[in-house]
Amino acid sequence: MNTARVFAYGLLGAPLAAAALPIYIHIPKLYAEHYGVSLTLLGVVLFVARLVDALADPLIGAAGDRARGRRLIVLLGLLPLAVGLPALVKPLAGIDPLLWLVGALLLVYAGYSIATIHYAAWGAELSTTPALGTRLVASREGWALVGVVAASVAPGLLADDAPTGLWRAALYWLPWLALAALLTTTTVPDLRPQAVAQPLLVTLREVMRHARFRRLLAVFALNGIAAAVPGTLVLFFIADVLQAPEREGLFLALYFVAGVLALPLWTRLADRIGRARSWAASMLLAIAVFGWAWTLGPGDATAFMLICVGSGIALGADLALPPALLAGLIARREEPLPAGGSFGVWTFVTKLNLALAAGVALPALALLGYRPGEQGDEARAALTAVYALLPLLLKAAALCLLWAGTRRLEPDLQGASS
Repeated sequence: MNTARVFAYGLLGAPLAAAALPIYIHIPKLYAEHYGVSLTLLGVVLFVARLVDALADPLIGAAGDRARGRRLIVLLGLLPLAVGLPALVKPLAGIDPLLWLVGALLLVYAGYSIATIHYAAWGAELSTTPALGTRLVASREGWALVGVVAASVAPGLLADDAPTGLWRAALYWLPWLALAALLTTTTVPDLRPQAVAQPLLVTLREVMRHARFRRLLAVFALNGIAAAVPGTLVLFFIADVLQAPEREGLFLALYFVAGVLALPLWTRLADRIGRARSWAASMLLAIAVFGWAWTLGPGDATAFMLICVGSGIALGADLALPPALLAGLIARREEPLPAGGSFGVWTFVTKLNLALAAGVALPALALLGYRPGEQGDEARAALTAVYALLPLLLKAAALCLLWAGTRRLEPDLQGASS
């Protein structure tokens, strides 16, 4: 597969990732501060909506294994996403914001799940060698980071207030999504192997019986929760601990730009020492850098910029290497692993992480006495503890589990450079 097609495959990752940023980062703060939804109710609604969405993902993935191709399924998934995202960031006047949030989330989640699961499975089925698999994932995630950077700075550039900025950004996002979908689907071949005729539950059972997949999934889950908690709380931390809300776009941009720039470095390192070991190195870096966040307070914006850069470098590995490891397992002919079913379960775990982050972290903050906009010592201490310390413990557990199973996840290290 030539470089142009690898490049074209990744293009769709940009608008898809740009859609994910407001869903998982901006929406909690938007609905809490501008539409008056309490943190407890918001946490419960986000948890339930994300859980329902996540439970459907394995079935969505397994159903795709019965289809003749991935391309049409991806396009079908983009339609509800294109309708739902603008609705999500601008509730209609006269309708309860909480009810609107539930309806818009379900529409967005359905489209996003269908599109992203089969987009990832499409890439895995194109990965005829480990090196090609890593290149395809790096292309997709590199473009995804470009999309996230654009989504992080666009609202602030387009308007002075968050609701207007998010709405305008969503309108600009629509033609971007259409163009990327056109270029990807008309350039990249759809090399779907013979469709799986077995029942959906049989496919899912086959996926979950795969020992190496289960181990990789466990590491991915722990690491994902470690990333989801600060992702849910970062805007609150910037506003009420650092007291620098005007710099939130800059902080997010630094984080994601660092991830973009680091992707080629992690790809080269993976070619030399293997993807699992490279991922472990990135976790060590993340722990060393993010531990600093516990010490920050008002006025420490420069220190937080450095944390964003260091954490962003580690993010590059988090985005590229776990899916590449999964693609490698799918490509092992001696241990068949259905692409759609495995990515369906993978996406389920991703969303379960996000559901747990919202469903646990937001109510926990409310119980500890924190309210959005409060900047007293006790409120800042509660927010900092949940934002900074909990992710460190989870990341350390993920690192231990990954290191113990490195050889099982990537038994043929020479294959990483083939």
